[in-house]
Amino acid sequence: MTAKIILNPYAGRWKGLQKRDEIENAMQSVRIEFELVMTEAPNHGTELAYQAVKNGFTPIISAGGDGSVSEVMNGIVAAAQDTQTEPVTLGVIPLGTANDLMVNLGLPTDLQGAAKVIAAGFTRRIDLGEVTAWDVSKNIVKKRYFDNNSAIGLEPSITLIQQRISWLHGSTRYIVAALMGVASNPQWKMHLQWEGGEYSGPATLVTAGNNPLTGGVFYMAPHADPFDGKLNCVYGYMPSRLQILRLLPRTMKAGPGNYVEHPAIHEINVSWLKIHSDRPTPLHADGEIQFEATQDIEYRTLPDYLPVLMHGKNQ
Repeated sequence: MTAKIILNPYAGRWKGLQKRDEIENAMQSVRIEFELVMTEAPNHGTELAYQAVKNGFTPIISAGGDGSVSEVMNGIVAAAQDTQTEPVTLGVIPLGTANDLMVNLGLPTDLQGAAKVIAAGFTRRIDLGEVTAWDVSKNIVKKRYFDNNSAIGLEPSITLIQQRISWLHGSTRYIVAALMGVASNPQWKMHLQWEGGEYSGPATLVTAGNNPLTGGVFYMAPHADPFDGKLNCVYGYMPSRLQILRLLPRTMKAGPGNYVEHPAIHEINVSWLKIHSDRPTPLHADGEIQFEATQDIEYRTLPDYLPVLMHGKNQ
């Protein structure tokens, strides 16, 4: 079977385009037959992946950052949902700033290492998250899938800020954006409902994690597991900038001392979560803003759904 590589030339601040020859050489060195295409605009990766599935390519390989992987994954899932068939296998060549999915799954973040994993052909199915929300500005309901995490409230407000920062690179950009987001101190009142519980009251953030790490340094859903069929959801309220600032370093801890241990922060493992916000909030999925303003959101899981090329034995 012929693989389809979908390359985001902008990944890593245009490093994707610079690495095209290196990608092709790495794939040829492990004797993988492939065709390579490049994205030309936001969400083009979804269209290209959808068409690649329809044309019989497998696996579909995303060469880019976490946003690129998410676009390609959404194309694969859309094709599977439309045809009511099993999703095609996803492969990843990491070119992004953080490469969160690769780190979370314990996959190599170098090109040659990634090519060897793809060539080995071992797959394991991971859970996916599904978010359906009302777009306030367009007055329509949209659905999006995510492999890593999604959030409303403070976290996507920070994402909006970091997307506008062009003078910094790497994890430093995420940290500076976080500090700027904390300084703005946005607040909401929300009603949350899930199997076995609910919450009504003020909220600074709500995050739904399929994997623990996001933004290269933040463990916003520290106990998320992409193989347990659940979303690790965290919600909480911190009324002042100083309190949020004091809590921020704890979001960077993977183990003991993480921010979810604070008494004002609550953690739940759920298969679905419904949210209503008293005023619009932005929403991101896999680090990309999907809604700049939404008030009604529903999260669900697709357990054991997407086959991904990784280490080990086929499952």
